[in-house]
Amino acid sequence: MALASTESVSTSTYDFGPAIGLSCRECGALYDLGPNFACIECFGPLEVAYPWNTEQGPAADQVGEALRARIESGPVSIWRYAPLLPVPADVAAKPNLAPGWTKLVKADNLAKELGLRSLHVKDDSGNPTHSFKDRVVAIALEAARTFGFHTLSCSSTGNLAGAVTAAAARAGLDACVFIPANLEEAKIVMASVYGKRLVAIDGTYDDVNRFCSELIGDPLGDKWGFVNVNLRPYYGEGSKTLAYEIAEQLGWRLPDQIVIPVASGSQLTKIDKGFKELIRLGLVEDRPYKIFGAQAEGCSPVSAAFKAGHDVVRPVKPDTIAKSLAIGNPADGPYVLDIARRTGGAVEDVTDEQIVDAVRLLARTEGIFAETAGGVTVGVLRKLVADGRIDPDAETVVLNTGDGLKTLDAVSAGARPTAVIRPSLDAFRAAFPDNS
Repeated sequence: MALASTESVSTSTYDFGPAIGLSCRECGALYDLGPNFACIECFGPLEVAYPWNTEQGPAADQVGEALRARIESGPVSIWRYAPLLPVPADVAAKPNLAPGWTKLVKADNLAKELGLRSLHVKDDSGNPTHSFKDRVVAIALEAARTFGFHTLSCSSTGNLAGAVTAAAARAGLDACVFIPANLEEAKIVMASVYGKRLVAIDGTYDDVNRFCSELIGDPLGDKWGFVNVNLRPYYGEGSKTLAYEIAEQLGWRLPDQIVIPVASGSQLTKIDKGFKELIRLGLVEDRPYKIFGAQAEGCSPVSAAFKAGHDVVRPVKPDTIAKSLAIGNPADGPYVLDIARRTGGAVEDVTDEQIVDAVRLLARTEGIFAETAGGVTVGVLRKLVADGRIDPDAETVVLNTGDGLKTLDAVSAGARPTAVIRPSLDAFRAAFPDNS
């Protein structure tokens, strides 16, 4: 049901905490809260709206010091930000994986290697299933419960499948997830270990996604919550918690510049939304920040559009080791372009060889073993520094969104013991005569 105007209180009977409705990102049309993801007026994507997004603005208890104190006294998870998310107030008490509050690592060694003054790595490999996808699934799970869905589902490049099956197991729901058949073995194992249905499809991620869209309209998909389709407005809000955590962990300030991986583009757009909300709510100083998107060269439609000065993102067929970013037709691509240009950032890409080298660089300098998507962000960061597009004196954050144990094949070449010796001191001395 479309709303005639922006309202301060939702007419919905559903409990989504502070959320007041769904709004179209293209035409601004407003709708009641529900399992909808596309505008019936212009077919634009819907996103969750809050009082602070309206002309009326936030209430007094939703701004500044009072809100900051409420957040800081909350759970050590994304649920500390429940007052800013489309979830009920008692969400932390429900059975869920309680992701978030991952480390923001002060990366002095990597900064020195790259020639940066101040660098942090937001390491989301510390989430329950070792990727940032636990954040978005946690919000989608609450929406599924609210709407009475009995099965969680998704189309996935790997990490999301594991996050969905794990969350469903914890919540006591059924799950059936769909993946391209050529995923990394570790991600297939992780998605299947929770005892839920895992269906591999012979095709690309975009083929998998199209199939899921068809399933939603079929009786087979009745009462199914597809986290990144019919629950997508709620799902996307989980990425905002990365913005909230980074700001809070920096002492309630925004970084000067941030490098974010781009698959569908949703994570980047929601981090920007999170930064803007923090400013609007008086939680951080209103100051400029630059957002940089990072893609693999073998799947870089947004980067190509940015470099060509285009507003339209032309779909491509993915061919890269960074399978978690291998979305050839990214839904949020045009919005990524808008944000990069508006903030003075850029969208760049790196080769598979540069990705592997960056994974090894991050591991060698900071002890963080990133999956290939982390190699993409660090590789792009290094490229941007070399090209002079990143300010070396500005406070910089780079995202690692997953664990390298999921993408071992990418770095397995040359991975062998430094030496094989007999168990004796003489053998060790012979192998390392200078003890180095």
